[in-house]
Amino acid sequence: MFFNLPTLLTWARIVAIPLIVAVFYLPLEGSTRNLIATVLFVVFALTDWLDGWLARKLNQTSAFGAFLDPVADKFLVCASLLVLVQLDRVNALVALVIIGREIAISALREWMAQIGASRSVAVHMLGKLKTTTQMIAIPFLLYDGVVLGRVDTRIWGTGLIYLAAVLTIWSMVYYLQKALPEIRAKAR
Repeated sequence: MFFNLPTLLTWARIVAIPLIVAVFYLPLEGSTRNLIATVLFVVFALTDWLDGWLARKLNQTSAFGAFLDPVADKFLVCASLLVLVQLDRVNALVALVIIGREIAISALREWMAQIGASRSVAVHMLGKLKTTTQMIAIPFLLYDGVVLGRVDTRIWGTGLIYLAAVLTIWSMVYYLQKALPEIRAKAR
């Protein structure tokens, strides 16, 4: 279905992107902008879990929802990474690795689906771990402060985003290795 509750939550993640970016252009104190952007990111990132759960619970899964969900996630992550690069909180090379992998694996999945081999590049636990690491690192970096008087979110976020970059490369290699037999078979 094009407009059911789970799909509307997915659309909300896409609509959230300009809101998160716009926060940094508001005439507010830096820590206030950081907090608002962090809360928005966390709320909309949680809709990723919620829309999947609702789709299964309400039996409202659809091919369109299955397509739109990862697109929304990638838009949210990529836009947030670009904001963080602009704010000098993420190294541009790290962002390029993460965004480049998303484009490459999306293209690979599309091609594999066209040749009837989408199962060979189905989502793997390594990809989920990469996504989870990103989804923790990004709000830490958006917040860019100290939590509970001890936790420096920039330090933790930076470590996690570098870990996410390593997992990004590792998962890309994994997916390419899984697809290679199909690619070789179609090249003949």
